[in-house]
Amino acid sequence: MNGGSLFRPAISLLAGVIFGLGLAISGMIDPARVLGFLNVASGHWDPSLIFVLAGAVLVAIPGVFLQRHLSRPWLDERFHLPAKTRIDRPLLLGALLFGVGWGLAGFCPGPAIAALSTARPVVLLFVAATVLGMLAWDRLFAREGE
Repeated sequence: MNGGSLFRPAISLLAGVIFGLGLAISGMIDPARVLGFLNVASGHWDPSLIFVLAGAVLVAIPGVFLQRHLSRPWLDERFHLPAKTRIDRPLLLGALLFGVGWGLAGFCPGPAIAALSTARPVVLLFVAATVLGMLAWDRLFAREGE
């Protein structure tokens, strides 16, 4: 075990806390606010989450450029990037299913996990359904060796 690996759990926890706080502060854990953003035709459209997206892009772009100039991450032996880069039918169907679920529930997995701190039954139900869906996918569709 290298010295950097001792810090990985702490760095992961810190990153998760910062991400969760950002989601909470931005209103992404409020399904009504998210649905207000997604429902452009309602006449009461809430464009404020565009700033959340813009902030995420502004943070991600320097990270992508930095990653391209590093031979490996600081706290790991290699970058864990997806091997599959082609846009295919399963990706499009998954994106469609994700979008429909987000539009119906007002949650996606990251904000839902951050919203667990509210202990609202709808959040607990959503996270439980998400976990069950992931387990079902692993049992029914995941290929061996992946």
